[in-house]
Amino acid sequence: MDQRDGSDPQDGETAGTGRRAAVLESALTTFARFGYRRTSMDEVARAAAISRPGLYFLFDSKAALFRAAAAHALERDLATVERVLAATDRPLRDRVLDAFDAWAGRYTGPLARDVSTVVEDNPELLGDLVETTSGRFAALLTEALASAGTARADPVARTAISTSVGVKHQVDARADYRDRMAVALELLLR
Repeated sequence: MDQRDGSDPQDGETAGTGRRAAVLESALTTFARFGYRRTSMDEVARAAAISRPGLYFLFDSKAALFRAAAAHALERDLATVERVLAATDRPLRDRVLDAFDAWAGRYTGPLARDVSTVVEDNPELLGDLVETTSGRFAALLTEALASAGTARADPVARTAISTSVGVKHQVDARADYRDRMAVALELLLR
């Protein structure tokens, strides 16, 4: 096991894994606040309450930290989307709304919007990560719609995603995003 993640091979799911996740969350918030170029490893270390050498033990460069933070956030969001869409005991519209909220709704508002901007402004640092995870979201959504018997699941999913992108950039609060997406989904899923 790679010890750079701070884990102990003796305990499986470790405190080191939780610590790493906390550092990644702090890093994402710091990158959003200051932008990629103006964020220093010192700033991230301060925000994460870790020493600078400790941060460099986990990540050998700012670019590696940024990639890991973005991947962590996207994977966390996809895991939530998958769990929400799989809860077939709930109405389809509610599941789809919660999936969109987990995928995009949490990125509304000033600071959250800055996270999206930092990711969009630095595509060379992320490679195909955003495109790949967006494709996975679309596939999970299409599969959930098809499983629920939605006619033309793929175009409905693509239209809902396009609507979400537009709504996300038009609202300043997560509650407004949810309200507007609820109306859109009601129309799309009739």
